[in-house]
Amino acid sequence: MKATDRRPPAQDAMLGHITGYWISQLVFVVARLGVADALAKGPLTPAVLAGRVGAQPDALHRVLRALASVGVFAETADGRFRLTPAAATLRSGVPGSLRNFALMIIDGYNWRAWQELSHGVRTGEVAFDHAHGTPFFPWLGAHPEEDRVFSESMASISGTENAAIARAYDFGRLDTLVDVGGAHGHLLATILRRHKRLRGVLYDQPQVVAGASASGFVTAPDVAPRCTIEGGDFFAGVPRGAQAYLMKYILHNWDDDSCVTILSNVRKAMPSGARLLVIESMLDADGREKDKLTRGFDLLMLVLTGAGRERTLAQFETLFARAGLRLERDITLPSLLHVLDVRVREVPTTGPG
Repeated sequence: MKATDRRPPAQDAMLGHITGYWISQLVFVVARLGVADALAKGPLTPAVLAGRVGAQPDALHRVLRALASVGVFAETADGRFRLTPAAATLRSGVPGSLRNFALMIIDGYNWRAWQELSHGVRTGEVAFDHAHGTPFFPWLGAHPEEDRVFSESMASISGTENAAIARAYDFGRLDTLVDVGGAHGHLLATILRRHKRLRGVLYDQPQVVAGASASGFVTAPDVAPRCTIEGGDFFAGVPRGAQAYLMKYILHNWDDDSCVTILSNVRKAMPSGARLLVIESMLDADGREKDKLTRGFDLLMLVLTGAGRERTLAQFETLFARAGLRLERDITLPSLLHVLDVRVREVPTTGPG
């Protein structure tokens, strides 16, 4: 073949985009089978590996061969497959694992919602609602296993982020911290473990916090004596009187008016001098943010919730002002996640006329 007979670079690039879901599906298959766990002690042939994970040897070989072409697994000279650093992130129960996130984000219910994105773009309807006949969070509430994997996937993707948050902010000067919408308490446990005098309250929907004990984050022996668990609805209110409140990846799930309701309820619960820490990804105002995942998550919010979105700093400040709050400082973490330190906005008083 002559050099001039090769596909133009633009076609190669577009073919990569068009077929990108092939890799996603292959990652989902090996994550569900537990292939990375089976290879943790060393390389195996496809036949031996298939016997251990319950797969057909030839089909599994072809899946692994394709994944090896993009750096997920590697094939040895004698035909065995081994872990690569990328494949190792699909192991379960290890630091930095993304297995549960892969199981959640590529699962059938999520996949079907993305298939309805074109409908959502044309009509303005929520893709997930159109695919499943109900909104995302109520759907999770009615599907306990998917809800469990969702909570665990949020914990897995937050692993390195949580340690950075615990280091970046001086939680040691606080006495009580309420994690609003804190799921199973993975972030709260990380903070409490680093700051030994701090007490915590894990607050989320009753069916969510019901799984906190089984997850083991806030029930670990070095954390449990300083942490209480409360179920409730942050649209109705939050626990009152704490020195600080924390919300991570909460506001991006909701439209502006809903965010203002949540923020207003937190403000009403805050005593004088208390603060709220809002932790979110952030879009740059000019659209050139370095972290392309932020734009991806913005689309995920479009698909799953319709009204949820990633926001710019100015948009966050507008939400805070509407809820009677003000931004005091913005701490940007190495992951490009932002810790927004928020206080109650003081209303100037006028003296006698």
